[in-house]
Amino acid sequence: MRTQRSFKIDSLLQSKKALFEWSRGFDDLVWLDSNSHQDAYSSFEACLAVGVSQRLQTAEGLSIFLDNEKDWLFGYFSYDFKNELENLFSHNADALNFPTIQFFQPNKLIILVNGHLHFNYLEAFTDEIEADYEEIINSQHKGSSIKSSDSIKIKMRIHKDDYFDKANRFLEHIYKGDIYEANFCQEFYAEKVDIDPWTTYRKLNAISEPPFAAFAKLEDNYLLCASPERYIKKIAQKVISQPIKGTARRGTDELEDEKIKKTLSQDPKERSENIMITDLVRNDLSKSALKGSIAVEELCKPYTFKQVHQLISTIISRVPLDKSPLELIKETFPMGSMTGAPKISAMNIIEDLEETKRGLYSGAVGYFTPAGDFDFNVVIRSILYNASKKYVSFSVGSAITSKSDPEQEYAECLLKAKAMRTVLEEG
Repeated sequence: MRTQRSFKIDSLLQSKKALFEWSRGFDDLVWLDSNSHQDAYSSFEACLAVGVSQRLQTAEGLSIFLDNEKDWLFGYFSYDFKNELENLFSHNADALNFPTIQFFQPNKLIILVNGHLHFNYLEAFTDEIEADYEEIINSQHKGSSIKSSDSIKIKMRIHKDDYFDKANRFLEHIYKGDIYEANFCQEFYAEKVDIDPWTTYRKLNAISEPPFAAFAKLEDNYLLCASPERYIKKIAQKVISQPIKGTARRGTDELEDEKIKKTLSQDPKERSENIMITDLVRNDLSKSALKGSIAVEELCKPYTFKQVHQLISTIISRVPLDKSPLELIKETFPMGSMTGAPKISAMNIIEDLEETKRGLYSGAVGYFTPAGDFDFNVVIRSILYNASKKYVSFSVGSAITSKSDPEQEYAECLLKAKAMRTVLEEG
C-alpha cells in the first residue's frame, strides 16, 4: 500500500532542478523527464523513483511481481533481452556489463504534473513525506560535487574504412534478399574516466530537451538518456508505438530550417525506411491486437527537435482486457526501428557485423503501473557509464536500405554522435 500527498509548486523549472538534485542521495533511482513536450499520450512533466523495496533481474521475477504485487516498477530491458525471446545470441565484447534486465519497486515515487508534486510512498516511509518535501523545496540547487574530466578522449570502435566495409556487407545481404533494412550501430567509448553523471546528464538533456529523457542509477551503472523516441505505451486496452526513422539536421535560419524539414518529409529513402518499420511494428502489435484494431494515426510525420528533424509514425492497437503487460513487451521487443526487417534476420546479421554488444543501448527504460499499464522509451542518444570500471560509452546507428550511400550513413552517425561527444569531451 502507498500513501499519497500532493503539494502545489510555484516554479516548474526550479522544482524539477531541485527534485533531480535531491536524487543524488540515493543508490538506486530512475528519473523520467518529458521536457514539457505535450501530445495526446503524455503522462507527466517528470517523475522520480528512488529507493529499493524489491529488485528484479529476471523476466520470471518480473512476471510474478506484475501478477501479484500490483505496484509501481521502474527499470529497463537491455537490447540483449532479445536472446531470451528468440533463438539469438550475443558473443560480442561488452565492457559495460550491465544486467540484461533491471527493475525495482521504489520506496518513494514523486510525480510532477499539473503544477503539483505528487508524493506516492510505501507506507513504511509515509512519515518522511513532509521532511522530503521541505528538503526538496528549500534546497539551494547545489553544484556538482565532482567535476567531469576535462581530458576525456573519445575513441571509435569502428573506424571509417571498416564502417564502409561493414555497410557494404549489409548492402550485400539486402541485394541477396536476406533483409531489406537493418540498423547498423557503432560504439564510441573512453576508459579510465571519472564523470559526474548528474552534471553530464543535465548538459546532454539541455542540448536537445527531448520528450523521453531519462536518468538511471542502479548501483554503479548509470544511464544518461536524451531519447526522442517512444517504444511502447499501454493505457488500459490501448497500445501506442511511435517509431522514428528519418533524420535531418536543423537549418541555420528559419527559411533553411523549413526547407530541410520539407525535403526530409518528401525524401523517398527516408520515407521508405520509416514505412518499412511502421509495417514491422504493425506486425508486432498484431500478435495480440483485437481484430481490426490496428491503425496508423500518423505516418512519416516530421517532428522538430533542438538539434534535428525526425520522421515519426504513430501506430495504435487494442488488446484484450486480460493481456499480460510483460507478454506484450515480449511480443514487440526490441523496437523495430533499432533492428530492421525482417526482424530476426536483421538481428542475426547485426550481431555478425557489429563489434560490440549493444547492452542497454537500443533497449528500453520506463515503468509499469499498479494497473498493469506501462510506458517505455527507446534508449538512443544516450551515455552509459560503469562507475566502478570507469568506462563510458555511447552508440549511434543508422538504417541501411538498398538506397543507402555508406558515406551518407556515416555522416548521419556522426551527426547523432555530436551531442554525446561534445558533452563528454568538453567536460
